[in-house]
Amino acid sequence: IWFNTYTHTHTYTQMLGIVCNGMVVFGRNRPEGKILETVGVFEAVKQHGKYETGQLFLHSVFGYRGIVLFPWHARLYDRDITPPIKPEPPGAHGSKEVKGKTHTYYQVLIDTRDCPHISQRSQTEAVTFLANHDDSRALYAIPGLDYVSHEDILPYNSTEQVPIQHELFERFLMYNPAKSPPFTARDTLKAWQEKNHPWLELSDVHRETTENIRVTVIPFYMGMREAQNSHVYWWRYCIRLENMGNEVVQLRERHWRIFSLSGTLETVRGRGVVGREPVLSKEQPAFQYSSHVSLQAPSGHMWGTFRIERTDGSHFDVRIPPFSLESNKDDKAPPAGYTF
Repeated sequence: IWFNTYTHTHTYTQMLGIVCNGMVVFGRNRPEGKILETVGVFEAVKQHGKYETGQLFLHSVFGYRGIVLFPWHARLYDRDITPPIKPEPPGAHGSKEVKGKTHTYYQVLIDTRDCPHISQRSQTEAVTFLANHDDSRALYAIPGLDYVSHEDILPYNSTEQVPIQHELFERFLMYNPAKSPPFTARDTLKAWQEKNHPWLELSDVHRETTENIRVTVIPFYMGMREAQNSHVYWWRYCIRLENMGNEVVQLRERHWRIFSLSGTLETVRGRGVVGREPVLSKEQPAFQYSSHVSLQAPSGHMWGTFRIERTDGSHFDVRIPPFSLESNKDDKAPPAGYTF
């Protein structure tokens, strides 16, 4: 029996995505008390190949219900994998060459019923775009849109024709019982994917672990805007911190170094991330958030550290793997929204 419990900040504890004897059950609050309802039946996890459009799943870390829209094939640069030792050329300073490995991620919809219960651990409005008007800093988000790694997918099936509650579900997908999974892409999903591809595309993933705290970074190019007779290039980056050990720790500070091709090097220090100082424990091991950066140059680099505090008050720094900010894509205007 596998189970995933999630304690929320409300006055009750709800269990998301309990799997008992292969059945997926979710808790619901009613006046007469909490009850469990079956929402589907577990399927075998795919060790090889990929999940198809319309695959229902539970997120193995955050516990929410979701459905796969389409896959992305990214290059994973994992600094925890030691490359073969090669003689260093004269003048080298122990730099670590990391080779990318192809890894599958998925664009997914999150069930809106689960969003309030995961918002303390993972942002549900993390996929943002540049607004298509004169304000060069204006952003908008599509709520309940996420990127999920292949190993985070726990697939299940359901007899419901609308098993996921999301405003885009019936616009993007249609029920087709002759197919497996029984949800196929509408033309609107294909058109939306093609139109927004440059700003949705996930190409590089960077990962590094320090003292059992694993940091994963995914950068996304968002487009270019003109401001005060100069070009401003925008990126968003998604970061996930995971406690791979048993010790309870808390993120206290961030320290960023941002290098621009224009020759500037900026240092950013601050308390926590996105206004929070998350605790990472064995019960709630992960925290995921997104933020943004802009440069007056078409490319740059970012790297840094997170200051982590143990329960005894001692600290240590967790490395954020260096990653590139590249804009080598079509710089036509970013999308104005998801219209059909």
